[in-house]
Amino acid sequence: MKDAVPNTELENCLKPAEQASSIPPEFYTSDMVAESELDNIFRRGWIGLGRVDQVANPGDFTTHDLAGQNIILTRDKGGKVQALANTCRHRSARLVDGSGNCKGLRCPFHSWFYALDGRLVSAPHMEAAEGFDKSENGLIRYRAEERFGFIFVCLNLDAPDLDNHLGDFGDLHAPWPLDTLVTARRRELEVECNWKAFLEVFNEYYHLAYVHPDSIDSIYSEPDPAEEVTGCYTTQFGATEGTGGLLEGAQDNALPSMPGLTGRATQGARYTWIFPNMTFAANTDALWIYEAYPLGPHRCKVVQTITVPPETAASPGYETKISAYFERMDAALDEDIPALENQQRGLQSPDARAGRFQPLLEPNVASFARWYAGIID
Repeated sequence: MKDAVPNTELENCLKPAEQASSIPPEFYTSDMVAESELDNIFRRGWIGLGRVDQVANPGDFTTHDLAGQNIILTRDKGGKVQALANTCRHRSARLVDGSGNCKGLRCPFHSWFYALDGRLVSAPHMEAAEGFDKSENGLIRYRAEERFGFIFVCLNLDAPDLDNHLGDFGDLHAPWPLDTLVTARRRELEVECNWKAFLEVFNEYYHLAYVHPDSIDSIYSEPDPAEEVTGCYTTQFGATEGTGGLLEGAQDNALPSMPGLTGRATQGARYTWIFPNMTFAANTDALWIYEAYPLGPHRCKVVQTITVPPETAASPGYETKISAYFERMDAALDEDIPALENQQRGLQSPDARAGRFQPLLEPNVASFARWYAGIID
């Protein structure tokens, strides 16, 4: 199969969903495309890194791999989220792994010590280095912002601001208390499929009857037409019979509805994809999120996070009921992953071709393809 893919093959992705074709198979299998995605998407624009409660308190830190760079997320003493390169400015040793809470970041090699905002506080014996200035040797900082309870990071200092990226997202999602939701469970896994394919399957109704016939299909009604939005995201609402957060036979375990929901938001789920890598389902009772990160063209890292209102997490019987939500999420993944891995094998066929979208059941996927075709180089 050819490795360099001309962008003319993406022209059909730019059309409306009723006329558009999917992203061509080569864009899911090519090493050169995968590298181009790192340069033109993951190193250039805003990337969703999950929920703010990963670093809920001053001193909290956690590490993320993003486009070949390991990043430390911290919450500094002033309460601001920081994104810092996880490499010492002395001789490039990695500073920390995993997550925790600390007063600052100390290099294990030569004990250079950095504040939580990346400033170099101390560097033993460096007064002997002529002209050495601590203010010029802090950790490399990236852009980090909090919006709607999510953390976004951008490696590119010249990219448009985050609010430009999100557009009217806040208005359309105002019914849900996104800012205050708390994490019930966060799970990481690796899947043998392209990162785009994983996010696509979460954003289309078409497969439900065939991949999830006995687990969740009957819960979902025919969705509404996708909204016209401004910003780098897509969204579609659909009514549900009961809650989409539980299996068909476990609806008696439903958690209370989120406080303050009104109108259409009380009747179903909104499936939203913030480009490029973070998607979620806002239901009446819970919100679950998937992040996907490329590990080459044929593999991705996936982060699943399940969130609920704090009032729900404190309610009687919560631990028993939330375990049923975990069971539903695991069951859906157990059905989706074989389908995705099978698709990835098929995408590698020399005869694989782009296909047409079902416009009512796959509009979010068509919207992503349109965005992708306009940004990939």
